[in-house]
Parts: sequence; structure tokens; C-alpha cells
Amino acid sequence: MEIINTAIAGTLESSDVQVIVEPATEGIEIELESTVINQYGKQIRTVIMETLERLEVKNAKLRVIDKGALDCTLKARVECAIFRSNHIMEQLPWGGAIR
Repeated sequence: MEIINTAIAGTLESSDVQVIVEPATEGIEIELESTVINQYGKQIRTVIMETLERLEVKNAKLRVIDKGALDCTLKARVECAIFRSNHIMEQLPWGGAIR
């Protein structure tokens, strides 16, 4: 899936994550800020990359501001930002339906 426009999903509330996705041409770039980066930074990056791979995103710039979100919340926010960037608003293939 190609990133068409800049899009955002999530909040800066505790236990949530805000994901901003922008078009790019040179692969995946992730800028990560997290309150738990020392403990879970590697896991957060892994979840983001797995979600992007599932959505077949090859080029994107992501700014991720994590406030202690669970993996399922992180996946949902990344999916939502990608869908919003493509103006996909109906019949969303959430979670396990994405292959």
C-alpha cells in the first residue's frame, strides 16, 4: 500500500500512542518517542514493522509518540493512520482480516 497523504491516528493520553504517517520514497523511516523506550523500544519498532509489512507498505515516514500503549493499540493506530492516508473509510479490513 502506498502512503498518499499525511495522516494521524491516536492521542497523547496515557496508555495511548499517536502515529503520524507521511509519504516517503526511500523505504521506512521511524522516529520513535516513548515514555518506555528503554524497556520496550525494540518491541515497539518490531510491532510497527510487522504491521507495515502486513499492509505491504514499502515507503513511509512515521513519527510515533508512545505513552505506554499496548501492542494491540499500537497496531490499531498504525493501521488507522495508513488507511486514513489512503482515504479508506469504509469496509476497513481491521486486525486479523489484513493479509
